[in-house]
Amino acid sequence: MKEGLRQAMAWLHTWTGLIFGWMLFAIFLTGTLSYFNDEISHWMRPEVPVRQVSSEASLTLAQHYLQQHAAGAGRWVISLPSARDPGLSVSWQMPGNEGRRGPREQRQLDPLSGEVLQVRDTRGGDFFYRFHFQLQMPHPWGRWLSTSAAMLMLVALITGIITHKKIFKDFFTFRPRKGQRSWLDGHNAVGVLVLPFHLMITYSSLVIFMYMVMPASILVAYQGDTDGFFSELFPASESPKAQGQPGQLLALAPFVERAREQWGGGQVSLVTVSHPGDIKATVNVMRSSADRVMHEFGSAVAFDGVSGAFLTADPARPAPMVIAGGFYGLHLGHFAGPTLRWLYFICGLAGTAMIGTGLVIWLGKRQLKHARSGVMPFELRLVEVLNIASMSGLLIAVAVFFCANRLLPVSLAGRGEWEENCFFIAWGLSLVHALVRRGRAAWVEQLALAAGLFCVVPLLDALSSEQSLRVLLAQGDWTRLGFDLTCLCSGVFLAWAAWKMQRAGQLSGKTPARAVRAPNVASNVEVN
Repeated sequence: MKEGLRQAMAWLHTWTGLIFGWMLFAIFLTGTLSYFNDEISHWMRPEVPVRQVSSEASLTLAQHYLQQHAAGAGRWVISLPSARDPGLSVSWQMPGNEGRRGPREQRQLDPLSGEVLQVRDTRGGDFFYRFHFQLQMPHPWGRWLSTSAAMLMLVALITGIITHKKIFKDFFTFRPRKGQRSWLDGHNAVGVLVLPFHLMITYSSLVIFMYMVMPASILVAYQGDTDGFFSELFPASESPKAQGQPGQLLALAPFVERAREQWGGGQVSLVTVSHPGDIKATVNVMRSSADRVMHEFGSAVAFDGVSGAFLTADPARPAPMVIAGGFYGLHLGHFAGPTLRWLYFICGLAGTAMIGTGLVIWLGKRQLKHARSGVMPFELRLVEVLNIASMSGLLIAVAVFFCANRLLPVSLAGRGEWEENCFFIAWGLSLVHALVRRGRAAWVEQLALAAGLFCVVPLLDALSSEQSLRVLLAQGDWTRLGFDLTCLCSGVFLAWAAWKMQRAGQLSGKTPARAVRAPNVASNVEVN
Protein backbone atom coordinates (compact mmCIF):
# COMPACT_ATOMS: atom_id res chain seq x y z
CA MET A 1 0.00 0.00 0.00
CA LYS A 2 2.78 2.36 0.97
CA GLU A 3 4.72 1.64 -2.22
CA GLY A 4 1.52 1.93 -4.24
CA LEU A 5 0.94 5.39 -2.77
CA ARG A 6 4.52 6.41 -3.51
CA GLN A 7 4.19 5.15 -7.07
CA ALA A 8 1.01 7.17 -7.53
CA MET A 9 2.62 10.27 -6.05
CA ALA A 10 5.64 9.84 -8.33
CA TRP A 11 3.37 9.63 -11.37
CA LEU A 12 1.46 12.73 -10.26
CA HIS A 13 4.68 14.61 -9.48
CA THR A 14 6.12 13.81 -12.89
CA TRP A 15 3.14 14.74 -15.03
CA THR A 16 2.09 17.88 -13.17
CA GLY A 17 5.68 19.07 -13.40
CA LEU A 18 5.88 18.29 -17.09
CA ILE A 19 2.56 19.74 -18.25
CA PHE A 20 2.94 23.02 -16.38
CA GLY A 21 6.73 23.01 -16.07
CA TRP A 22 7.42 25.37 -18.96
CA MET A 23 4.91 27.90 -17.70
CA LEU A 24 6.13 27.56 -14.11
CA PHE A 25 9.71 28.19 -15.24
CA ALA A 26 8.66 31.51 -16.81
CA ILE A 27 6.51 32.42 -13.79
CA PHE A 28 9.30 31.67 -11.32
CA LEU A 29 11.99 33.47 -13.32
CA THR A 30 9.96 36.64 -13.90
CA GLY A 31 8.76 36.58 -10.30
CA THR A 32 12.37 36.28 -9.13
CA LEU A 33 13.34 39.29 -11.25
CA SER A 34 10.41 41.17 -9.72
CA TYR A 35 12.12 41.18 -6.34
CA PHE A 36 14.33 43.87 -7.88
CA ASN A 37 11.44 45.55 -9.66
CA ASP A 38 12.38 49.07 -8.54
CA GLU A 39 16.06 48.54 -9.23
CA ILE A 40 15.38 47.32 -12.77
CA SER A 41 13.07 50.27 -13.39
CA HIS A 42 15.77 52.66 -12.19
CA TRP A 43 18.37 51.12 -14.51
CA MET A 44 15.96 51.36 -17.43
CA ARG A 45 15.47 55.09 -16.74
CA PRO A 46 19.06 56.36 -16.63
CA GLU A 47 17.88 59.96 -16.93
CA VAL A 48 16.70 59.85 -13.30
CA PRO A 49 19.65 60.84 -11.08
CA VAL A 50 20.33 59.67 -7.55
CA ARG A 51 20.10 62.60 -5.15
CA GLN A 52 20.81 62.73 -1.45
CA VAL A 53 17.75 64.71 -0.42
CA SER A 54 15.02 64.30 2.21
CA SER A 55 11.44 63.38 1.39
CA GLU A 56 10.22 66.68 2.83
CA ALA A 57 12.50 68.71 0.53
CA SER A 58 11.39 66.74 -2.53
CA LEU A 59 7.76 67.13 -1.51
CA THR A 60 8.18 70.91 -1.29
CA LEU A 61 9.60 71.01 -4.83
CA ALA A 62 6.78 68.83 -6.12
CA GLN A 63 4.14 71.05 -4.52
CA HIS A 64 5.74 74.15 -6.02
CA TYR A 65 5.68 72.60 -9.48
CA LEU A 66 2.06 71.45 -9.21
CA GLN A 67 0.90 74.85 -7.95
CA GLN A 68 2.47 76.41 -11.02
CA HIS A 69 1.35 73.91 -13.66
CA ALA A 70 -1.70 72.09 -12.24
CA ALA A 71 -3.40 74.56 -9.91
CA GLY A 72 -6.82 73.82 -11.37
CA ALA A 73 -6.52 70.03 -11.15
CA GLY A 74 -8.97 67.90 -9.23
CA ARG A 75 -6.31 65.63 -7.75
CA TRP A 76 -2.54 65.57 -7.26
CA VAL A 77 -0.47 62.43 -6.77
CA ILE A 78 3.15 62.76 -5.62
CA SER A 79 5.41 59.69 -5.51
CA LEU A 80 8.39 60.39 -3.27
CA PRO A 81 11.95 59.09 -3.71
CA SER A 82 13.04 56.07 -1.71
CA ALA A 83 16.17 54.05 -1.15
CA ARG A 84 15.19 51.73 -4.00
CA ASP A 85 13.57 54.24 -6.37
CA PRO A 86 15.25 57.68 -6.46
CA GLY A 87 12.66 59.21 -8.77
CA LEU A 88 10.28 62.03 -7.84
CA SER A 89 7.10 61.63 -9.84
CA VAL A 90 4.05 63.94 -9.95
CA SER A 91 0.76 63.45 -11.74
CA TRP A 92 -2.58 65.18 -11.78
CA GLN A 93 -6.13 64.64 -12.94
CA MET A 94 -8.59 67.29 -13.98
CA PRO A 95 -11.91 67.73 -12.15
CA GLY A 96 -14.38 65.01 -13.03
CA ASN A 97 -11.63 62.54 -13.97
CA GLU A 98 -10.41 61.73 -10.48
CA GLY A 99 -9.91 58.05 -9.81
CA ARG A 100 -7.42 55.26 -10.13
CA ARG A 101 -8.04 54.67 -13.83
CA GLY A 102 -8.90 58.19 -14.93
CA PRO A 103 -6.71 60.03 -17.48
CA ARG A 104 -3.79 61.87 -15.98
CA GLU A 105 -0.76 63.98 -16.81
CA GLN A 106 2.54 62.80 -15.38
CA ARG A 107 6.00 64.36 -14.99
CA GLN A 108 9.31 63.14 -13.62
CA LEU A 109 11.16 65.76 -11.57
CA ASP A 110 14.71 66.11 -10.34
CA PRO A 111 14.42 65.57 -6.54
CA LEU A 112 17.10 68.19 -5.90
CA SER A 113 16.25 71.01 -8.31
CA GLY A 114 12.61 70.32 -9.19
CA GLU A 115 13.35 70.55 -12.93
CA VAL A 116 11.37 68.38 -15.32
CA LEU A 117 13.37 65.39 -16.57
CA GLN A 118 12.96 63.99 -20.07
CA VAL A 119 12.71 60.32 -19.21
CA ARG A 120 12.47 57.60 -21.83
CA ASP A 121 9.28 55.58 -22.13
CA THR A 122 9.90 52.12 -20.73
CA ARG A 123 8.02 49.25 -19.14
CA GLY A 124 10.82 48.82 -16.62
CA GLY A 125 10.62 46.15 -13.97
CA ASP A 126 6.82 46.31 -14.03
CA PHE A 127 6.91 44.19 -17.18
CA PHE A 128 8.30 41.18 -15.29
CA TYR A 129 6.02 41.83 -12.32
CA ARG A 130 2.87 41.82 -14.44
CA PHE A 131 4.00 38.95 -16.63
CA HIS A 132 4.57 36.93 -13.45
CA PHE A 133 0.87 36.76 -12.61
CA GLN A 134 -0.87 37.78 -15.84
CA LEU A 135 1.34 36.09 -18.48
CA GLN A 136 0.72 38.99 -20.84
CA MET A 137 -2.86 37.82 -21.29
CA PRO A 138 -6.15 39.74 -20.98
CA HIS A 139 -7.78 39.92 -17.56
CA PRO A 140 -8.72 37.53 -15.97
CA TRP A 141 -7.43 34.69 -18.15
CA GLY A 142 -3.77 35.20 -17.34
CA ARG A 143 -4.48 35.25 -13.61
CA TRP A 144 -6.57 32.13 -13.87
CA LEU A 145 -3.81 30.33 -15.74
CA SER A 146 -1.01 31.43 -13.41
CA THR A 147 -3.11 30.57 -10.35
CA SER A 148 -3.86 27.13 -11.78
CA ALA A 149 -0.14 26.65 -12.32
CA ALA A 150 0.49 27.66 -8.69
CA MET A 151 -2.03 25.06 -7.47
CA LEU A 152 -0.30 22.35 -9.47
CA MET A 153 3.07 23.59 -8.25
CA LEU A 154 1.87 23.00 -4.70
CA VAL A 155 0.77 19.50 -5.73
CA ALA A 156 4.18 18.87 -7.30
CA LEU A 157 5.98 19.99 -4.14
CA ILE A 158 3.89 17.79 -1.84
CA THR A 159 4.10 14.75 -4.11
CA GLY A 160 7.84 15.28 -4.47
CA ILE A 161 8.23 15.15 -0.69
CA ILE A 162 6.17 11.96 -0.49
CA THR A 163 7.97 10.32 -3.42
CA HIS A 164 11.54 10.71 -2.21
CA LYS A 165 12.00 8.47 0.81
CA LYS A 166 15.59 9.66 1.31
CA ILE A 167 15.02 13.25 0.32
CA PHE A 168 17.10 14.79 3.12
CA LYS A 169 19.84 12.18 2.77
CA ASP A 170 19.98 12.83 -0.97
CA PHE A 171 20.35 16.54 -0.23
CA PHE A 172 23.91 15.86 0.93
CA THR A 173 24.66 13.66 -2.06
CA PHE A 174 25.95 14.97 -5.36
CA ARG A 175 27.68 12.80 -7.92
CA PRO A 176 29.26 14.91 -10.65
CA ARG A 177 29.76 13.72 -14.22
CA LYS A 178 27.16 10.97 -13.80
CA GLY A 179 24.67 12.09 -16.45
CA GLN A 180 21.07 11.67 -15.31
CA ARG A 181 22.17 10.87 -11.78
CA SER A 182 23.89 14.26 -11.50
CA TRP A 183 20.81 16.06 -12.76
CA LEU A 184 18.62 14.26 -10.23
CA ASP A 185 21.04 15.05 -7.40
CA GLY A 186 20.95 18.72 -8.38
CA HIS A 187 17.15 18.62 -8.60
CA ASN A 188 16.89 17.13 -5.12
CA ALA A 189 19.46 19.51 -3.64
CA VAL A 190 17.85 22.77 -4.82
CA GLY A 191 14.42 21.37 -3.96
CA VAL A 192 15.28 20.53 -0.38
CA LEU A 193 17.55 23.53 0.21
CA VAL A 194 14.78 26.10 -0.29
CA LEU A 195 11.75 23.87 0.30
CA PRO A 196 10.24 26.21 2.97
CA PHE A 197 10.58 29.12 0.55
CA HIS A 198 8.91 27.15 -2.25
CA LEU A 199 5.99 26.18 -0.02
CA MET A 200 5.59 29.75 1.27
CA ILE A 201 5.70 31.34 -2.17
CA THR A 202 3.32 28.85 -3.74
CA TYR A 203 0.77 28.85 -0.92
CA SER A 204 0.87 32.64 -0.49
CA SER A 205 0.14 33.11 -4.19
CA LEU A 206 -3.04 31.08 -3.72
CA VAL A 207 -3.98 33.18 -0.68
CA ILE A 208 -3.55 36.36 -2.74
CA PHE A 209 -5.99 35.08 -5.37
CA MET A 210 -8.26 33.17 -3.00
CA TYR A 211 -11.24 35.20 -4.22
CA MET A 212 -10.70 33.48 -7.57
CA VAL A 213 -9.83 29.93 -6.50
CA MET A 214 -12.08 29.74 -3.42
CA PRO A 215 -15.03 32.06 -4.11
CA ALA A 216 -17.79 29.88 -2.59
CA SER A 217 -17.77 31.48 0.88
CA ILE A 218 -17.77 34.99 -0.62
CA LEU A 219 -20.63 34.19 -2.98
CA VAL A 220 -22.70 32.68 -0.17
CA ALA A 221 -22.02 35.41 2.41
CA TYR A 222 -22.61 38.27 -0.02
CA GLN A 223 -25.28 36.56 -2.11
CA GLY A 224 -23.22 36.74 -5.25
CA ASP A 225 -22.31 40.42 -4.81
CA THR A 226 -18.51 40.25 -5.01
CA ASP A 227 -18.32 44.04 -5.37
CA GLY A 228 -19.87 44.31 -1.91
CA PHE A 229 -17.15 42.08 -0.52
CA PHE A 230 -14.37 44.22 -1.94
CA SER A 231 -16.11 47.45 -0.91
CA GLU A 232 -16.18 46.21 2.68
CA LEU A 233 -12.64 44.87 2.53
CA PHE A 234 -11.20 48.04 0.99
CA PRO A 235 -13.55 50.86 1.95
CA ALA A 236 -13.17 53.96 -0.18
CA SER A 237 -11.97 57.04 1.61
CA GLU A 238 -14.72 59.59 1.97
CA SER A 239 -12.96 62.83 1.08
CA PRO A 240 -15.00 66.03 1.44
CA LYS A 241 -16.47 67.20 -1.83
CA ALA A 242 -15.27 70.40 -3.43
CA GLN A 243 -17.26 73.49 -2.38
CA GLY A 244 -16.29 75.67 -5.31
CA GLN A 245 -14.69 78.21 -2.96
CA PRO A 246 -10.97 78.98 -3.31
CA GLY A 247 -8.72 77.90 -0.46
CA GLN A 248 -5.04 78.28 0.37
CA LEU A 249 -3.33 74.89 0.54
CA LEU A 250 -0.84 74.57 3.38
CA ALA A 251 2.71 73.35 2.89
CA LEU A 252 2.65 69.58 2.43
CA ALA A 253 5.97 68.72 4.08
CA PRO A 254 4.72 69.07 7.71
CA PHE A 255 1.94 66.57 6.98
CA VAL A 256 4.58 63.90 6.36
CA GLU A 257 6.05 64.35 9.82
CA ARG A 258 2.63 64.32 11.43
CA ALA A 259 1.76 61.09 9.62
CA ARG A 260 4.93 59.48 10.91
CA GLU A 261 3.98 60.50 14.43
CA GLN A 262 0.57 58.91 13.90
CA TRP A 263 2.20 55.65 12.75
CA GLY A 264 4.93 55.70 15.39
CA GLY A 265 7.59 55.95 12.67
CA GLY A 266 7.66 54.68 9.13
CA GLN A 267 8.21 55.69 5.53
CA VAL A 268 5.96 57.62 3.17
CA SER A 269 5.43 56.45 -0.39
CA LEU A 270 2.66 58.67 -1.76
CA VAL A 271 1.05 61.98 -0.99
CA THR A 272 -2.28 62.75 -2.68
CA VAL A 273 -4.21 66.00 -2.59
CA SER A 274 -7.89 66.11 -3.52
CA HIS A 275 -9.27 69.48 -4.68
CA PRO A 276 -5.95 71.32 -4.10
CA GLY A 277 -7.36 74.76 -4.94
CA ASP A 278 -10.57 74.38 -2.96
CA ILE A 279 -11.46 75.25 0.63
CA LYS A 280 -12.16 71.52 1.17
CA ALA A 281 -8.73 70.35 0.02
CA THR A 282 -7.78 67.00 1.56
CA VAL A 283 -4.24 65.64 1.98
CA ASN A 284 -3.69 61.88 2.20
CA VAL A 285 -0.28 60.59 3.29
CA MET A 286 0.20 56.92 2.38
CA ARG A 287 2.55 54.60 4.18
CA SER A 288 5.17 52.60 2.32
CA SER A 289 4.67 48.83 2.12
CA ALA A 290 8.39 48.43 2.98
CA ASP A 291 7.76 49.25 6.65
CA ARG A 292 6.52 45.87 7.80
CA VAL A 293 5.92 42.32 6.67
CA MET A 294 2.14 42.72 6.56
CA HIS A 295 1.04 44.54 3.45
CA GLU A 296 -1.16 47.45 4.48
CA PHE A 297 -3.14 47.80 1.24
CA GLY A 298 -2.76 51.57 1.08
CA SER A 299 -2.56 52.61 4.74
CA ALA A 300 -3.07 56.37 4.85
CA VAL A 301 -3.65 59.32 7.17
CA ALA A 302 -5.94 62.15 6.00
CA PHE A 303 -5.68 65.85 6.87
CA ASP A 304 -7.60 69.00 5.99
CA GLY A 305 -5.30 70.70 3.49
CA VAL A 306 -6.44 74.26 4.41
CA SER A 307 -6.76 74.14 8.21
CA GLY A 308 -4.31 71.31 8.82
CA ALA A 309 -6.79 69.47 11.04
CA PHE A 310 -6.46 65.73 11.42
CA LEU A 311 -9.35 63.95 9.67
CA THR A 312 -9.05 60.17 9.64
CA ALA A 313 -6.65 57.28 9.98
CA ASP A 314 -7.02 53.72 8.87
CA PRO A 315 -9.08 51.65 11.31
CA ALA A 316 -7.75 48.49 12.91
CA ARG A 317 -7.63 45.60 10.46
CA PRO A 318 -9.72 42.50 11.13
CA ALA A 319 -7.78 39.30 11.81
CA PRO A 320 -8.49 37.67 8.39
CA MET A 321 -7.21 40.75 6.62
CA VAL A 322 -4.09 40.83 8.80
CA ILE A 323 -3.37 37.19 7.90
CA ALA A 324 -4.01 37.80 4.21
CA GLY A 325 -1.83 40.93 4.33
CA GLY A 326 0.94 38.90 5.97
CA PHE A 327 0.91 36.31 3.21
CA TYR A 328 0.74 39.09 0.63
CA GLY A 329 3.75 40.82 2.15
CA LEU A 330 5.74 37.59 2.42
CA HIS A 331 5.09 36.83 -1.24
CA LEU A 332 6.07 40.26 -2.57
CA GLY A 333 8.99 40.80 -0.21
CA HIS A 334 8.63 44.59 -0.18
CA PHE A 335 9.68 44.65 3.47
CA ALA A 336 13.02 42.99 2.73
CA GLY A 337 16.24 44.93 3.05
CA PRO A 338 19.11 44.44 0.58
CA THR A 339 20.45 41.26 2.21
CA LEU A 340 17.06 39.58 2.60
CA ARG A 341 16.04 40.66 -0.90
CA TRP A 342 19.11 38.97 -2.33
CA LEU A 343 18.19 35.87 -0.32
CA TYR A 344 14.71 36.00 -1.85
CA PHE A 345 16.35 36.32 -5.26
CA ILE A 346 18.67 33.35 -4.74
CA CYS A 347 15.81 31.20 -3.45
CA GLY A 348 13.75 32.20 -6.49
CA LEU A 349 16.58 31.18 -8.80
CA ALA A 350 16.82 27.88 -6.93
CA GLY A 351 13.11 27.31 -7.53
CA THR A 352 13.57 28.12 -11.21
CA ALA A 353 16.51 25.69 -11.38
CA MET A 354 14.45 22.99 -9.65
CA ILE A 355 11.76 23.26 -12.33
CA GLY A 356 14.31 23.33 -15.15
CA THR A 357 16.25 20.30 -13.90
CA GLY A 358 13.00 18.39 -13.50
CA LEU A 359 12.15 18.97 -17.16
CA VAL A 360 15.66 17.93 -18.22
CA ILE A 361 15.48 14.75 -16.12
CA TRP A 362 12.15 13.70 -17.63
CA LEU A 363 13.37 14.12 -21.17
CA GLY A 364 16.86 12.70 -20.61
CA LYS A 365 15.57 9.50 -19.05
CA ARG A 366 13.35 8.80 -22.05
CA GLN A 367 15.89 9.86 -24.64
CA LEU A 368 18.28 7.21 -23.37
CA LYS A 369 15.77 4.52 -24.32
CA HIS A 370 16.00 5.64 -27.97
CA ALA A 371 19.74 6.36 -28.02
CA ARG A 372 20.64 3.17 -29.89
CA SER A 373 18.01 3.58 -32.63
CA GLY A 374 18.87 7.22 -33.22
CA VAL A 375 15.19 7.96 -33.86
CA MET A 376 13.41 10.22 -31.44
CA PRO A 377 9.60 10.03 -31.19
CA PHE A 378 7.67 13.17 -32.05
CA GLU A 379 6.47 13.74 -28.48
CA LEU A 380 10.02 13.65 -27.11
CA ARG A 381 11.21 15.99 -29.84
CA LEU A 382 8.37 18.35 -28.94
CA VAL A 383 9.38 18.32 -25.26
CA GLU A 384 13.00 18.94 -26.25
CA VAL A 385 12.04 21.99 -28.32
CA LEU A 386 9.85 23.38 -25.55
CA ASN A 387 12.60 22.79 -22.97
CA ILE A 388 15.14 24.73 -25.00
CA ALA A 389 12.82 27.61 -25.88
CA SER A 390 11.25 27.93 -22.44
CA MET A 391 14.59 27.99 -20.61
CA SER A 392 17.52 29.24 -22.67
CA GLY A 393 15.14 31.07 -25.01
CA LEU A 394 13.57 32.93 -22.10
CA LEU A 395 17.02 33.99 -20.88
CA ILE A 396 17.75 35.37 -24.36
CA ALA A 397 14.46 37.27 -24.32
CA VAL A 398 15.27 38.84 -20.93
CA ALA A 399 18.69 39.96 -22.15
CA VAL A 400 17.19 41.35 -25.37
CA PHE A 401 14.65 43.28 -23.30
CA PHE A 402 17.47 45.00 -21.42
CA CYS A 403 19.47 45.63 -24.61
CA ALA A 404 16.41 47.11 -26.33
CA ASN A 405 16.13 49.66 -23.54
CA ARG A 406 19.50 51.08 -24.56
CA LEU A 407 19.29 50.56 -28.34
CA LEU A 408 15.79 51.81 -29.19
CA PRO A 409 15.64 55.55 -30.00
CA VAL A 410 14.54 57.57 -26.98
CA SER A 411 12.05 59.52 -29.12
CA LEU A 412 10.44 56.37 -30.60
CA ALA A 413 6.65 56.42 -30.35
CA GLY A 414 5.32 53.57 -28.23
CA ARG A 415 8.82 52.82 -27.05
CA GLY A 416 7.70 50.80 -24.02
CA GLU A 417 5.58 48.54 -26.21
CA TRP A 418 8.52 48.01 -28.54
CA GLU A 419 10.61 46.81 -25.60
CA GLU A 420 7.95 44.20 -24.97
CA ASN A 421 7.81 43.36 -28.68
CA CYS A 422 11.58 42.78 -28.72
CA PHE A 423 11.21 40.43 -25.77
CA PHE A 424 8.57 38.26 -27.44
CA ILE A 425 10.20 38.40 -30.88
CA ALA A 426 13.46 37.10 -29.39
CA TRP A 427 11.58 34.42 -27.48
CA GLY A 428 9.73 33.36 -30.63
CA LEU A 429 12.96 33.21 -32.66
CA SER A 430 14.48 30.96 -30.01
CA LEU A 431 11.59 28.57 -30.58
CA VAL A 432 12.26 28.58 -34.34
CA HIS A 433 15.95 27.96 -33.70
CA ALA A 434 15.13 25.02 -31.41
CA LEU A 435 12.99 23.55 -34.19
CA VAL A 436 15.81 23.85 -36.73
CA ARG A 437 18.73 22.80 -34.54
CA ARG A 438 18.66 19.62 -32.53
CA GLY A 439 19.39 18.84 -28.94
CA ARG A 440 22.75 19.75 -27.53
CA ALA A 441 23.71 22.04 -30.42
CA ALA A 442 20.62 24.19 -29.83
CA TRP A 443 21.32 24.31 -26.09
CA VAL A 444 24.94 25.34 -26.56
CA GLU A 445 24.18 27.97 -29.18
CA GLN A 446 21.33 29.56 -27.24
CA LEU A 447 23.20 29.56 -23.95
CA ALA A 448 26.21 31.11 -25.68
CA LEU A 449 23.98 33.78 -27.25
CA ALA A 450 22.35 34.54 -23.90
CA ALA A 451 25.82 34.80 -22.32
CA GLY A 452 26.96 37.25 -24.98
CA LEU A 453 23.84 39.38 -24.67
CA PHE A 454 24.08 39.64 -20.89
CA CYS A 455 27.76 40.62 -21.18
CA VAL A 456 26.81 43.27 -23.75
CA VAL A 457 24.26 44.91 -21.41
CA PRO A 458 26.82 46.76 -19.21
CA LEU A 459 28.74 47.75 -22.35
CA LEU A 460 25.63 49.29 -23.89
CA ASP A 461 24.92 51.07 -20.63
CA ALA A 462 28.39 52.62 -20.65
CA LEU A 463 28.26 53.60 -24.34
CA SER A 464 24.75 55.04 -24.33
CA SER A 465 24.95 56.99 -21.09
CA GLU A 466 26.45 60.42 -20.61
CA GLN A 467 27.28 59.48 -17.03
CA SER A 468 30.69 57.94 -16.61
CA LEU A 469 31.65 55.39 -14.00
CA ARG A 470 33.20 58.16 -11.94
CA VAL A 471 29.93 60.16 -11.99
CA LEU A 472 27.91 57.13 -10.91
CA LEU A 473 30.33 56.48 -8.07
CA ALA A 474 30.17 60.13 -7.01
CA GLN A 475 26.37 60.05 -7.00
CA GLY A 476 26.34 56.80 -5.11
CA ASP A 477 24.26 55.12 -7.82
CA TRP A 478 25.03 51.60 -6.65
CA THR A 479 21.84 50.29 -8.25
CA ARG A 480 23.01 50.85 -11.81
CA LEU A 481 26.50 49.63 -11.04
CA GLY A 482 25.11 46.55 -9.29
CA PHE A 483 22.76 45.83 -12.18
CA ASP A 484 25.59 45.98 -14.71
CA LEU A 485 27.75 43.73 -12.53
CA THR A 486 24.91 41.23 -12.08
CA CYS A 487 24.36 41.05 -15.85
CA LEU A 488 28.08 40.53 -16.39
CA CYS A 489 28.19 37.72 -13.81
CA SER A 490 25.09 36.15 -15.40
CA GLY A 491 26.79 36.24 -18.78
CA VAL A 492 29.93 34.58 -17.41
CA PHE A 493 27.86 31.85 -15.73
CA LEU A 494 25.87 31.14 -18.91
CA ALA A 495 29.09 31.04 -20.93
CA TRP A 496 30.44 28.46 -18.47
CA ALA A 497 27.21 26.45 -18.79
CA ALA A 498 27.45 26.51 -22.60
CA TRP A 499 31.10 25.40 -22.44
CA LYS A 500 30.31 22.59 -20.01
CA MET A 501 27.47 21.34 -22.18
CA GLN A 502 29.59 21.42 -25.32
CA ARG A 503 32.46 19.66 -23.55
CA ALA A 504 30.09 17.00 -22.20
CA GLY A 505 28.88 16.37 -25.73
CA GLN A 506 32.44 15.95 -27.01
CA LEU A 507 33.30 13.54 -24.23
CA SER A 508 30.17 11.46 -24.76
CA GLY A 509 31.03 11.19 -28.44
CA LYS A 510 34.45 9.78 -27.59
CA THR A 511 33.10 7.22 -25.04
CA PRO A 512 30.06 5.50 -26.51
CA ALA A 513 30.34 2.61 -24.07
CA ARG A 514 29.53 4.93 -21.21
CA ALA A 515 26.40 6.06 -22.99
CA VAL A 516 25.35 2.46 -23.43
CA ARG A 517 25.56 1.85 -19.70
CA ALA A 518 23.62 5.04 -18.87
CA PRO A 519 20.14 3.50 -19.13
CA ASN A 520 20.99 1.07 -16.36
CA VAL A 521 21.98 3.97 -14.11
CA ALA A 522 18.92 5.99 -14.96
CA SER A 523 16.54 3.08 -14.54
CA ASN A 524 16.98 3.26 -10.80
CA VAL A 525 16.64 7.02 -10.52
CA GLU A 526 12.88 7.27 -10.18
CA VAL A 527 10.04 4.93 -9.61
CA ASN A 528 7.86 6.34 -12.41
